[in-house]
Amino acid sequence: MDVDKLFKLPALPAGAARKRKFTDNPTPEMLERYKVPRVETRDLKSQSIPVKNGKGKGHATTVEDEEDDRMYAEADRPDEVDPDEEGRFFGGGLNTEQEQIMDIFDAAGDETEDTTLTLPALRRQIGRFERVVAKNAEQRGKHPDDPSKFIESEADLDTSIKQFLTLTQNPILFYPELVRSGTVALLTNLLSHENTDIAIDTIDVIRELIDDDVLDNLEDGDEEEDGLAAKARMAMGELIDDLLNNSLLDLLVANLGRLNEEEETDRDGVFGILNVFENLLSFMPPLAEQIVNTTTLLPWIIQRLGKKDFDSNKQYTSEILSMVLQDSRDTKLRVGELNGLETLLQAVAQYRKKDPDTGEEVEFMENCFDALCSLLGEPELKGQFLEAEGVELMIILMKAKLLARTRAIKVLTYALQTEDGSPACERFVDMLGLKTLFSAFMSRPDQKRRLNASSVTEDEEHILSILVSLFTHLASDSPQRIRLVAKFVESEYEKVERLLEMREAAESRLRVVNREIEREKKVMVANGEEVGEEEEAEWYLRRMDEGLSALQNVDYILAWVCMEDDGAMTHARTLLSRRDQSLGDVVIVLQDFKDNIGDPKEEEEEGQASLQKMVLEQLIAFLSEVE
Repeated sequence: MDVDKLFKLPALPAGAARKRKFTDNPTPEMLERYKVPRVETRDLKSQSIPVKNGKGKGHATTVEDEEDDRMYAEADRPDEVDPDEEGRFFGGGLNTEQEQIMDIFDAAGDETEDTTLTLPALRRQIGRFERVVAKNAEQRGKHPDDPSKFIESEADLDTSIKQFLTLTQNPILFYPELVRSGTVALLTNLLSHENTDIAIDTIDVIRELIDDDVLDNLEDGDEEEDGLAAKARMAMGELIDDLLNNSLLDLLVANLGRLNEEEETDRDGVFGILNVFENLLSFMPPLAEQIVNTTTLLPWIIQRLGKKDFDSNKQYTSEILSMVLQDSRDTKLRVGELNGLETLLQAVAQYRKKDPDTGEEVEFMENCFDALCSLLGEPELKGQFLEAEGVELMIILMKAKLLARTRAIKVLTYALQTEDGSPACERFVDMLGLKTLFSAFMSRPDQKRRLNASSVTEDEEHILSILVSLFTHLASDSPQRIRLVAKFVESEYEKVERLLEMREAAESRLRVVNREIEREKKVMVANGEEVGEEEEAEWYLRRMDEGLSALQNVDYILAWVCMEDDGAMTHARTLLSRRDQSLGDVVIVLQDFKDNIGDPKEEEEEGQASLQKMVLEQLIAFLSEVE
């Protein structure tokens, strides 16, 4: 047996060849040279060098002589050798500090365990949470003026609150347990904690628990087939009900009042509160009326929108306002009582000279304009809009030809509609709004794109809607109406030509959707399906969106122009004949328009529909006679 071969040592790595070599028998001088120097205790302060250990705390290392220290360090550290590969075997190794760091990492690795939350683990977590809450309350009660006595329990409470963030992993399993255990009441109580940081932590947990993403993650997966998405929605609904029963809304609004947005942490807290309201309204839209009627959120929103400086919270506030205004007449009137309409006008007035600086500010501007449109659907608020010189402001914004231009046109569409908009129609003409309106009316699509118009067809429909309102509500032979008709006569009837261009474009879009609807009907008939009223109503709405509404408005305006001026009628006939059409085609469109005016439920809408039908009957009768 070859003993040498049996116990043969592994070959040294390449780096070992460059390792410093020692003689077989070191001399006494060499041993003395590498001996650790001894230092007297009295010299420690003057000869100490701080060195950090693995925990970051400094320790003093003493030296006798700078030269000896340098030489000792060189002997302790091998040249150009990887400590992991060679140090442990070839005399260098890790120094004390490195060894301590490695020990800490090793210990951390040994303690690593599965962090998946289970129901028993949640129950233990809830128990610890209850004890931490009680301990913090007890210590704060005993030592209200000495934070050092309860600061540790407050840190424990902060950690314990954040542990509930993991519950979003399985809402079906964990949310009912959270409700059953009474933990929701403890969480909501913490919203009124003396330390606003604790309240903000609680807000963050609540907003994460009821975030839409919790449900979206289930709906996007295969679990939806098993009904898990519906179960998760039910579990979240149960949690939200419990939160509301524990005065969540009042506590959130109370925090809006006590948080100081000049501080970054508090500013983030306000953003979190607005996020909670958004999640609540997204999950349960009818909750908007309860929020408005039982809390002071709406006054806070209007006051917050009135602040001059723009930030993310101001944008978020405008978004929440748009959400609470949906389908609620009482809320809209309440905004009017709080001077909210004037606040919104002031907010958009800043964009008469400049565009928004960021995409976020663009959203804020659009939210404000959308809120104005929503408010102007109420007759009472049209008068407020007129008194606040809203018509004049919209004309100024239209003249500026900035991003706000198209939004201002949309607002005027709502302001001038219905008989209650008649005063606004007169004001619009008196304030020279026709010149600005027809400038936009005559702009071709390529020009509108350069003005960053969001949608060319949408802008054109709003302009047509304004003209429809003017022709409907301006009194016959009034100076305002005469000026309106004169606009279509001037420049050799160029505006009549533009009107027929819009008519042709609307017909083209409508032909496309009509073919699609016909194909769908044939498929249904081939499959033996019955085409009912519901399908017909859906198809009619599609046709309205894809050109029919624009076509009806164009023909309504064209009919009025022909009735008011014989020269305009002659020019319109000539242009229609070039397209193998006549005024009879206009009559067909207007008759269909009249037949499809619904039967409104409210008395006010019924009166408006009756007026519209009466006007259409007169226009149809006139065109039928001259045709």
